[in-house]
Amino acid sequence: MYKSTRRRILATSIAVSAIGALALTGCSASGGAEKTAAQEKTTIRFMYATGDETWNSVVDSVVTAFNEQSDDTVVKPDPLPAGSDYATAMKTVDATGNWPAIVDMRDTLTYINAGKLAPIPSDVTDLLEPDAYGKAEDGEVYTVPNSALNGEIGINIVYNKVYFKEHNLKVPKTYDDFIALMKKIKANGDVPLATAAGEVWPSDQLWKPLAAPIFAAHSDDGGFWNAAAEKTTSIEDLREPLEELKYITDNFVLEGWQSTADAQTTTLLVNGQAVMATSSAGLGRLNDIHKVDPKFNAGLFIIPDEDGNINVLKNSVVGDTAGGLAISSQAAENKDELASSEEFLKYFYSVEAANLMEEAGWISPNIKASDEVTRNDSIPGAEDYFALLENPKLVWYENAPTWGTFSAFNTFFRQSRIEMQDGQSSVDDTISKVQTELDNQVAAAG
Repeated sequence: MYKSTRRRILATSIAVSAIGALALTGCSASGGAEKTAAQEKTTIRFMYATGDETWNSVVDSVVTAFNEQSDDTVVKPDPLPAGSDYATAMKTVDATGNWPAIVDMRDTLTYINAGKLAPIPSDVTDLLEPDAYGKAEDGEVYTVPNSALNGEIGINIVYNKVYFKEHNLKVPKTYDDFIALMKKIKANGDVPLATAAGEVWPSDQLWKPLAAPIFAAHSDDGGFWNAAAEKTTSIEDLREPLEELKYITDNFVLEGWQSTADAQTTTLLVNGQAVMATSSAGLGRLNDIHKVDPKFNAGLFIIPDEDGNINVLKNSVVGDTAGGLAISSQAAENKDELASSEEFLKYFYSVEAANLMEEAGWISPNIKASDEVTRNDSIPGAEDYFALLENPKLVWYENAPTWGTFSAFNTFFRQSRIEMQDGQSSVDDTISKVQTELDNQVAAAG
């Protein structure tokens, strides 16, 4: 089921998510390739965000396996731990001029335009399905995916299946059903929902499915944010989902969400402090729960809209929001480091690496040899994830900003929403100041 589904949705699918807000550590003293005296191997750095435990284990297992089999290269993980915004940490790397060879990208378009990324060699892209990557305006490919392009299936609600069964609760089929579900849980004396805002990025987990119907309505216009930049829509059009976000936070969310880290929601769910939790990890979050408590029966669903549609964003393979792995232009200036970067990426998109990823609970990238990959369907709740890909009411939409300062605006918007949810500002004030910031950022982008 899953293999055929992946092929069918490739033309419209996209990558993840993403992920995390992080602090800068681990940069080596030299940005160039390093040689060990004994082995004469080239050492390259792989910088990545560590917001998701499953992704962390994927990097560890793939890098370890690669290093064991390579005669020419040693990959040195260069993680940026949680605590500050990863995009900000990348700016610090840029300012120091100490770029690693392989980079887990954010603000992709900004760095392409600044000449900080090197084209991905065709020996790498030839391993991927054609729709798994895209070319920039100059015709070059600068990023390749770090996971399957299944859109924001990971922006979902994880829930306690045993609790649902004991209280005769059902997965909601419409948005009104979702609100009614939370009211029933609250009437039982339990907390319906845990969410996180200890870092700003998890605030998207509840917001995006609420705003998705409006975003989806602009899919054919180049996406809501491009339409907003062109002034054919505005932040005022987001009033209804902003009011819904405030209502849910005020009435159904576990207290302390402002300082809760994303990974903590796993513990809150397993310990029974909430019946449901927001997530952007998808299958990875189910795997995290299984590691914490193998007996916990978890499931997941996506908040539907009023018509029962499940709106899922297609993560762009181009544009400023595009993620994925890239080779820095600094590394490309050194022939040994460039060769080692290509070697590692070719391994990353091998069947061997894909099997390691799947075993860790990750959905491996869309490689051409996907039929040879062993899928992991042993994680409790995994059937819910795969069923979403088959759901007849799954609606894919696009919303990929092409203005280069979107990342700064998006951080401001996230912070503003958190302040609104926390009662520090009204919906009216939030709309006004966010519109002003959008206008300023679009003007700055030229």
